[in-house]
Formats: sequence, C-alpha cells, structure tokens
Amino acid sequence: MKNGTVVAAPGSGARTANHRWKVLGVGFAANASFSAAFSGIPTTAVFLRSDYHLGNGGLGLVLGMLGLGIAVSELPWGLLTDRWGDRRVLLLGLLATAAALAGMALFVAPSGVHVPSVTMLALGLLLVGLLGGSVNGSSGRAVMAWFREGERGLAMSIRQTAVPAGGGLGALVLPVLASHFGFASAYAVLALACAITAGFTWHWLHEPSHVDADGASPVQSATGAAPAKGSPLRNVGIWRVALGAAALCVPQLAVVTFGTVFLHDFSRAGVLAISVTMAAVQTGAAIARVWSGGWTDRRGNRRAYMRACSLLTAVLFASLALLTGLGLHHAMLSSVFAVMIVLGGVSASAWHGVAFTELATQAGTSRAGTALAIGNTCVFLTLFLTPLAIPLLLSMGSWPMVWAVASVCALIAWPVFPRAARSGKLNAAPACDPT
Repeated sequence: MKNGTVVAAPGSGARTANHRWKVLGVGFAANASFSAAFSGIPTTAVFLRSDYHLGNGGLGLVLGMLGLGIAVSELPWGLLTDRWGDRRVLLLGLLATAAALAGMALFVAPSGVHVPSVTMLALGLLLVGLLGGSVNGSSGRAVMAWFREGERGLAMSIRQTAVPAGGGLGALVLPVLASHFGFASAYAVLALACAITAGFTWHWLHEPSHVDADGASPVQSATGAAPAKGSPLRNVGIWRVALGAAALCVPQLAVVTFGTVFLHDFSRAGVLAISVTMAAVQTGAAIARVWSGGWTDRRGNRRAYMRACSLLTAVLFASLALLTGLGLHHAMLSSVFAVMIVLGGVSASAWHGVAFTELATQAGTSRAGTALAIGNTCVFLTLFLTPLAIPLLLSMGSWPMVWAVASVCALIAWPVFPRAARSGKLNAAPACDPT
C-alpha cells in the first residue's frame, strides 16, 4: 500500500481502498438477483398452480426443487471457489443461471395450449438452484478478501440484506408479470438481472493485492484466534457455527413461510394487518442485520451475539407458544400476536451476517468459499425441510406445537454455537490493511 492506495496485482490496474465498496455492491447485487428467483418464484404459487395445472402436491414438489438444488450444490461451488477464485466462479454461476432461466422462458413456460409437464418444471427449477448456489460462497469470499477485520461484520451483514431485499423485489414484480404477461416474462426478467450483475462482476470484481501469497488475509478474527489451518470440512468450530445457524433458521423460516397463515387462520387478522406485519418482519430483519454487523465489529463479540440471539429467540417463541395455547379470544390478542411475530422474526433473522462473517473468518480468506458453503448448505436444507414439517406439526398439535418446536430449535442453537475465546480481544492492527 502506498500513500493510501492499494497497489493491485500486475496487469490488473491500480485500485484505491474505496474499490472495496464496489466489490460489496457486486456481492449485494449478485445475492439480490438470485434471491429474486428463489424467494420470488414461490410468491407466484397461485399462478404456478393454475398455469401449469398443478395440484398442491405438485406445487410443493416444484417449489422444493429450488431449495434442494441450492443445498446440494453449495459445497461443490464453495470448494471450486477456493480453487478457482471468487471472480471466475461468480461469473460462471451468474451466466449459467441466466442461461438456465432464459431456457425456462423459451421452453418451460406455458403458452397457448402447450403446458409443460410437472417434471420439466421441477427439473428446470432444480437446475436454477444448482447453478445459482454458486452466488453465495463466491460473493462472500470476495467481500471477506476486500474488507479487513473490524469492517467485515458490517460488510457481510450488508451483503446478507440482499436476500430479503431481492426476495421482496421479486415478490413485488414476479406475480404481476406472471399474471399479466405469463411466466416467460418472469423468467426472462430474472435472467436479465443475473446477466446484468455478471457484467458488473466482470468490470469490478478483482482479487485485492493485500491478500498474502497463500490467498489468506493476515487478519486475526474478533475472537483473537488466527484462521484455522487445513480444510474447513474438518474444522469442528466451523461445523458448530453452521449447525447452530441451521437450528436457528427454523423459527425464522416458520415465520417467513407460515406467518401469514398463522395471522389469518389463528389471529383472524385482515389482509392489511398481515401485510404490515410481514413487511415489518423483513424491514426489521434487514435493519437488525446491518446494525448487528457494525456493533459486533466494534465489540469483537460475534460468538456471544449469536448465542444471545438464540436465547432471545427461544424465549420469544416459547412465549408465543404459551399465548396461543391459552385459548383466549383471538380478536382480543391479534395485535399482540402481530407484535410477537415481528419481534420473533427479527430476532431469528438478525444474526445472519454475523454468523457468516464468523464462518469465513475462522477459515481464512483462502478457504472462505468452502466455509460459507458449509453454512449455506445447512441453512438451505432447513429451508427445504421446515415448510414440509410445519403442516405435520399443525395436524398433530396446531399452532402452539409449531411455535414450541421453533423455540426448542432456537434453544438447541445456544450450546451448539461455539463460546467466545477467552482472550476475546483483537490483536494489533493487521500487517496488510486494505484501507
């Protein structure tokens, strides 16, 4: 670094420290583009069912294929990212996902009397999930490489807000396109978003010069421990963070997938109240993620924060289970239920950026792709399984059982998340600093 400027690798051109914000923007756009697909397509469920002539069983199958594809492909993509680099994998993944979505627009969209089979639709969405799984680990590794310790929690948390942001945008746009112009337009718009993001990736995403010869940042973690040597697949600490994240995702996904059903069926809330409540959950989650990233950067307490979120979430969902089990008149408590859904949903969502920062930091920049892939694999398996489990719980014990199980899962995450190291403090400033 000379006179405040990061000297880039030979042939790549000099880039100032502020270039890291462009890299973060690329990571945000990549995650938002793919989130618009895997979170937005399910919001067209009513039109999927009618346009493709699906029953409820077929609808559940095709929607589950997206999550299954992501979960299956995350780890291979993560390993490839650490081998090839984040730029190559992100470009390949975005362009391949755009091609898959374009292919669906051309060949798997209903038109006139032609209605593609449920098998074609399921395989198409599975392919989108398999290819789009490349985005999470590669974009996270790029952010970790460009930001130093003390900034990474905030940067990764901002990147993680792309998931609700992209999902919300998809929820606004895709149902309108599907209902008025058909699914070909919906798939085409998603393909265009991925292709445009690939263009930004080509232009802005490059390896920073402050990464050492092994590709690992010399920065220590906020726990005071240096990045672990060896494969993240054999790192118990990384698996504990990933499995804890998976457990803590259960209450979050219960709110996201069935919160509207609970408010409508149990609380007798109206459409406006439901919309406001769920919007508050997403908005609060996004704000909490950014705040928690910056706060844990300053405090150096990522592990303690994750454990605190699990305890708070367990308490909130246990309270909700107790309240729904009292059998009181629903209309009298509708506003209370709405507030508890918001508080529980935000608490169960606030930790994402912090957890993924901890995963990548434990592994070191050169192996961050694999570590992030382990976390995402566990999280997306939960995304696949939770919507399947909730109807079974409802049939056995109604809503108190759903929220009680969500509380137990959050409580399980508390001992699974690793404790903070005793030193718990940052060492001196890193030898190589991108700023």
